[in-house]
Amino acid sequence: MEGTVPEHLQLQDLSEFDKRQADLVVEVAHPSIIRDHGTAFLSSANFMVGSPTALADHPTEKKLREASSQSGKTLYIPSGALWGGEDIQKMADRGTLKALKITMTKHPDSFKLEGALVERNEAARTKRLILYEGAVRRLCPLAPNNVNTMAAASMAAHTLGFDGVVGVLIADPSLPDWHLVDIEVTGPTNEQSGNTFTVKTSRQNPARPNSVTGTATFDSFWSSLLMCSGHGGRVYLC
Repeated sequence: MEGTVPEHLQLQDLSEFDKRQADLVVEVAHPSIIRDHGTAFLSSANFMVGSPTALADHPTEKKLREASSQSGKTLYIPSGALWGGEDIQKMADRGTLKALKITMTKHPDSFKLEGALVERNEAARTKRLILYEGAVRRLCPLAPNNVNTMAAASMAAHTLGFDGVVGVLIADPSLPDWHLVDIEVTGPTNEQSGNTFTVKTSRQNPARPNSVTGTATFDSFWSSLLMCSGHGGRVYLC
């Protein structure tokens, strides 16, 4: 913030945030901010979580949901690159959401990974490679900066949650300036015909080389921010 934000507007100690009497706190720094300060923020302000991978930690999700309900303040989850999030949430609300799979494909240089995925990503320099396929909960700590879309989907698909939503991470060296997000939603099966309701979407987002976030996602985030007002003590996908 040095040289950008006037010193009198900087808050050096987040535990003193309530002195600013904020209507809305927006986190775009690191998942640890949500874990360490989220409940305090929600005690007196609406809170927009820019790093929803933090909510893959079940105790963190639980205490933030409880804090929102008790204070009447809203825990906002920006949809980001998630296309159709509101429809997914509606299906979950009705009990008709049976499965959700999200596949994210990027150039290896666009990933910031942890643990075993680091070495696996290096092997994708010359060929397309599936880095991970499985529950989103296990993926979030390994790719906390890359899979916020999957985390948002897991919150929207609350009947499946982080354990039920399937995330697939693919590194593709032939995609230097694109981020691809494919979403597959499965609904109920008709008992008479045996046909199953499905929706598949493919989002192709232009991106600067080596960037973690695609260009269209910034506009989506700003649109989400403009919605953050008056939704009460609950989790709200915006």
